[in-house]
Amino acid sequence: MSAHRRWLCLFLLAAASLVLLFQYGDHFTARFNYQTLLEQIPLEPKCEVPQLISSRDNNHNGLADPLDIVAGARQEVERGTIYDSSYYQGGYPPDGKGACTDVIWRAFSNAGLDLKQMVDSDILQNPQLYGATGAHPDPNIDFRRVGNLQIFFQRHGQELTTVIVPGNADNLSNWQAGDIVVFGAPLEHIGIISDQRSRNGVPLLIHNAGPQAREGQYLLTWCSPIIHHFRYFPYEENQISK
Repeated sequence: MSAHRRWLCLFLLAAASLVLLFQYGDHFTARFNYQTLLEQIPLEPKCEVPQLISSRDNNHNGLADPLDIVAGARQEVERGTIYDSSYYQGGYPPDGKGACTDVIWRAFSNAGLDLKQMVDSDILQNPQLYGATGAHPDPNIDFRRVGNLQIFFQRHGQELTTVIVPGNADNLSNWQAGDIVVFGAPLEHIGIISDQRSRNGVPLLIHNAGPQAREGQYLLTWCSPIIHHFRYFPYEENQISK
């Protein structure tokens, strides 16, 4: 092969690689969080944090509800759900599409809980607590708004610390699988705490901020501060699943 043809082949190969990167890069990186992978390199002792979750099993499938919630959220990552905050008649976006709030109700559905019904009912019974939504409720979208979920979980969940101290097992034991995290301005957002942790003990976050759902070390890197940390299934000492 002549030098001219060799350079032409190398150029075409590089061009094809760039096309694949632009077309499928997001699909690939959604499943591989490089920051998390790098943290697996044993440069410092691993912070061991006990898993302390409620053993409640609402759908009687043999799996604790917080882990059912995590599994439901992770399904969004596995199916590559594309970010879509569009309004849908009937409320539910089609499978494979959704926003950050859709990760939440789908995760709860995996534990046998109808979050849409619960939120809609709470709005109708307590309209004064939901501001403009309470004055003009719309079941097609209300359960898909971060602000409404924040109010709902403030009323029906346990509110926990928003402080994260990497490497501190005592602090990080407050952050458990299935917990819900709400981020404030400038970019309001919501996600589910994973049952997986980085080497420093900080749990991963399962969320959808576009272009598709992801699981990775986003708790400390999101552009907005954490303003709420909820647990829908508080545990008692005799109800702990480790």
